Formats: sequence, structure tokens, C-alpha cells
Amino acid sequence: MYTRTLFIDGQEDYPLTNRKEVARLAGVSEATVSRVLNGIGPMKDSTKKRVLDAAKQLNYELNAVASSFARGRSGNLGVVMPHVPKVHLFSTYYFSELLSGIGEAVRSKGYGLLLLFRDPAAEFDYVSLYRTQRVDACLILGASAIDSEIAGIHRLAEASLPFCVMDQRFEHSGLSIVAADHEQGSYDAVRHLIDGGCTRIGFLNGSPQYSNSQDRHEGYLRALAEAGIEPDESIFYEGNYSRTSGRRAAEAVYRDLGRLDAIFVGNDRMAIGLMQALREKGCRLPDDLKIVAYDDSDAASFTEPPLTTVKVPFYDMGRLAADKLLARLTDKDQTDGVINEKLQTELKIRKSSGN
Repeated sequence: MYTRTLFIDGQEDYPLTNRKEVARLAGVSEATVSRVLNGIGPMKDSTKKRVLDAAKQLNYELNAVASSFARGRSGNLGVVMPHVPKVHLFSTYYFSELLSGIGEAVRSKGYGLLLLFRDPAAEFDYVSLYRTQRVDACLILGASAIDSEIAGIHRLAEASLPFCVMDQRFEHSGLSIVAADHEQGSYDAVRHLIDGGCTRIGFLNGSPQYSNSQDRHEGYLRALAEAGIEPDESIFYEGNYSRTSGRRAAEAVYRDLGRLDAIFVGNDRMAIGLMQALREKGCRLPDDLKIVAYDDSDAASFTEPPLTTVKVPFYDMGRLAADKLLARLTDKDQTDGVINEKLQTELKIRKSSGN
């Protein structure tokens, strides 16, 4: 199942009168105008220049969707997300920011955006989206390292089709990935707690089936190792990145307060649930427990106390991935190849860490 949204910058798909006007001003046929604007076939430089100058003078812009149809394309960038029953993905900061960045890139290029939902437990046939001309390129959000997901993405990589996985690593040389440096971001978070005098630092993380969970774990361990602190697995807690799982973790964290002076939490949603539940139990934050989280969602500065957290550039990640994929479809100077971009994070210090 899917929904489809076309962004065409408010223009008609190649208004005939505009094309006629361009042809008249350039002194060429309408067919020549169409060939120049769509980049079809050989063309004299002088003719091409006359057409482009006339189009510019008349403020006539190439519509990417119409151009795609002329080339046998769909004009759509596909975004494939996991279908999780009873979970409002669009309300989560992670997905909403990624989609906002993707949407802005799509809108600015005049492309359409096709949203599709996959069942994470079944192999998704990505290749069929291209074969049936539903998409020209594809962004994959929320993927995890379970067998069905790995099989579908590997099949797509082997087909050498334009796509990019967001924020998740898979072992395959043909994979394009745009992600944040979660290991460094997590290291910075834990280092901040250590620099504040904390030595007994717990860790509430998401599922290890996500590579960014593994990266957070590596950053946490690296910070402890540099400080000469032995990790204690008895103060590792696992959630699923939801607020509810943060509240559930509060039972164990509250029980362990005598062995903790701080905790690093893998995202803001879990941290907010944890903080709410601990305060309900009478815990004084940050006096009884210092907390640093991850994401810097809109809610982070409105918690009590305001949440120290690592800012992740999800919007920029979404825009960058979409821009690079669309450039390969529309810019002849772009060469094929694997996209591999890692964006930097930034620690935002607020009162929950005792500062």
C-alpha cells in the first residue's frame, strides 16, 4: 500500500502555449524546443543556446516530471518505510525530519514523492518498483539487520539501480548510505558526563538490530575506555526507541540508583519516558541521576529539567540523500557510483546533565 504526492512547483506539465512562445522566440520548431529541454539527441550548440536563452527570457522552466515522462520515467522519488501497526511514524522526530529534508529536495527539483510501506518481516521487492516505472530512484528509511530486510536490499544493490539507505549499514559494496556519525556523537555524550565527574554511567539503548544502536554502544564503550572505566553490563538497559520503553526501563533504573550517577539514553523519546517515570517515583533530576540523550528533538528543551542531548542533522541527511539521487537522474555530469556520506553531530548541553 502506498500514498503518492506530486510536487510540481505550481506549474502545468509543459503548457503548450509556453512551448510555442519559446519556439517562436528562438526561431525553431516546438519539437526542437522539446529535444533541447529534455536533452534528447545531438543538437548544434548555437541552436541549443538560442532555445535556452529564449526559455530563460520567457521564464520557462523545465518541469522534471514532464521531462521524466518524455524519457520513459515515472518522475517519482520513492521513499520506503516500515509499516509498524499502532505506531505513528510521522509523529516521530526521526522520520518527520528525514521526510522534511527529502520533501524539500523533491519540491525544489520538481519531482514527485511516492511513499510506500513495507512489512519488515517479509522481503520487499524493491526492484519491481523500477521495473514497473513507479519510481526512478528510492530512499529506504528505518531498515534493520533482519534477514528479510537484508535480502531485499542486497537484491536491489545487485541490480545496480539508484537508491540510498538512510542511517543503517549493511555489508555490501554496492550500497549507498547517508548517515550520521553516531559513534562520535555517543562518545561526546558520555565524555561530557565523565568530564562532569560521573564514573558509574548506565546505558539505555535501542535494539541491536539497528547499526546506529551498535554505533552508540561503540561510542559509549570508547569514552569509558579512554577514562579507564570498566563497563558494567548490569547497568545496560534495552528499549525500542519509544517513550513507553523508556518508562518501562525506569523500573530497573530506579532500582539501580544506588549504583548509578548518570545514564546515557539512545534517543530523546526513551529519555523523556524515563524522566517522567523517575520523577513520578520521587527522583530528583539531575541531583539523583544525570541524563544525556540523543537526537535533540523539538521536545528536548521543554522537558523538566531541559534535556542535554546530541543533535543529529536528520533534515540535512534527508535532503542530501535526495539531492544526490536526483542529481544522478537529471545531471549528465554526475557519474554513477556509491554514495557514502557521514554527517557530524553536535552535543547540546542543558540542565539534565547537571550543568
